[in-house]
Amino acid sequence: MKEIIKKLNIHLYADGADIKNINNFLNLGFIKGFTTNPSLMRKAGVKDYKTFALDFLNQVKNLPISFEVFADDSPQMEKQAREIASWGDNVIIKIPITNTKGISTKNIIKNLSDDGISLNITAIFTLKQIEEIFNYINKNSFTILSIFAGRLADTSINPEDVIIKAVKKVEDCKNIKILWASPRELLNIFQAENCGCHIITIAPDIISKLNLIQKDLNEFSLDTVKMFYNDAKKAGYKI
Repeated sequence: MKEIIKKLNIHLYADGADIKNINNFLNLGFIKGFTTNPSLMRKAGVKDYKTFALDFLNQVKNLPISFEVFADDSPQMEKQAREIASWGDNVIIKIPITNTKGISTKNIIKNLSDDGISLNITAIFTLKQIEEIFNYINKNSFTILSIFAGRLADTSINPEDVIIKAVKKVEDCKNIKILWASPRELLNIFQAENCGCHIITIAPDIISKLNLIQKDLNEFSLDTVKMFYNDAKKAGYKI
């Protein structure tokens, strides 16, 4: 499994907010970065943002970690971004494509990007959104464009079409990377690879399935039959 993953061109970033899992991810040997967001942090029971982030950075010193701002007005978003960026050289600042009122964050992106702050532009759903911010990105600054492919698929849109066009858009910009966000299944890693996507985030539930890569299907079928049988037996079902 590991050899197959290591041969891929795409980089796998672990997505989550459970500090206890960090060493497990690092021990896999193929995780190239980490991402988190306020929703994942809240779900994991994080109470203090800065304490959490500094603990994370203390454990992961040589791989990029994306931390997201949570303010909603432009001055505060930019202020938070600069503060978080000061916490470590491997910090990437996640800026949502708009605020909660749907107002573009392009000016914040420009200010931060021009100052050399690494960015992860998040919650992108359309190529139009990329077009609108593209000229606000300093091409000398490292920037990730996170396309929420899983949520696109939830709406019945094929995310591969969007990813392929986004990769084409940035092909001459070595510092801009396309990220396949919110994957739903293991297959998405290989779909993203085939699209030429640069990065994909993977949550613990997908990481737990990596051992299924190239699993013998007859064996998998038998395992499934045994699962049904054993669960029925444990439940004590009778007819």
